[in-house]
Amino acid sequence: MDELLNEILFLFQRLDWLSILDLVLVTAVLFGVLMLLRDTQAMVLLRGVLLLVVALALLTTLINLQGFSWLIRTVLPALLFAVPVIFAPEIRRGLERLGRAGTNPIFFFARKTSDEITRRMIGTIVAACARLSARKHGALIILQRDDSLRDYVQTGIVMNARASLELLLQIFYPNTPLHDGAAVLVDDKVLAASCVMPLSSSGVLNRSAERRMGLRHRAALGISEVSDAIAVVVSEETGSISVAQGGRMIRRLDSERLENILLAFFQTEQTSAGEPALFFQRWFERRSPRKPED
Repeated sequence: MDELLNEILFLFQRLDWLSILDLVLVTAVLFGVLMLLRDTQAMVLLRGVLLLVVALALLTTLINLQGFSWLIRTVLPALLFAVPVIFAPEIRRGLERLGRAGTNPIFFFARKTSDEITRRMIGTIVAACARLSARKHGALIILQRDDSLRDYVQTGIVMNARASLELLLQIFYPNTPLHDGAAVLVDDKVLAASCVMPLSSSGVLNRSAERRMGLRHRAALGISEVSDAIAVVVSEETGSISVAQGGRMIRRLDSERLENILLAFFQTEQTSAGEPALFFQRWFERRSPRKPED
């Protein structure tokens, strides 16, 4: 124990500003990794691995066990090579999030859709979800944003039809050919129906108060984890409306709250995409000579 304390004091004595910067960078990287693995099954596995490594390090340091120490030094490098294989889905998901976060909205100089089209689409979705909720007809509506959902659209029936209340109610009417799966909407069009979405691999739904959520909710959460799409779910058992985005789910929504949430998502997106265009427009107005008034 005395040797361990002496080594710790010796390390503190050798600290300089470069060492502190090094520690800060390592801490930032570890914090980023933990944030990417948050709310996933890998977090539980990582916690167990860290506890095991700390326990083995203390055991080999405090007690002089030569054979056991040799075994740990031999096995530990193999475990490090196994980490990318064990955490492959979480690493891929984290890189996808990083890639979406690195997209700078300044490169998009025009709005993708007008406010009128967005409000019409949201109004149609809210009205359809209210009807479906009252009738307890299950539904899964995916709203595409920046990330393309072409791979998932190909798993369903391509429609490319203008979104309307009647069309959405017919798609999710029970026992019809299209009621299973998700309907993918792009702008104000139903691009495809009966699409297969990826199921969530996180433990968010398992830790919820109500664990009766089925495949629709898991699919909604799954597509929100691998893309920036917004998923709207209507439960077939309870009729409750939920929204999933960014790996999070907001539940027990009424029509008013659903409309406000969807408007908030799309208005934020359009504002961030439209600000650069507005900046350049004002800059050119200031630079251009003014015409004399009549």
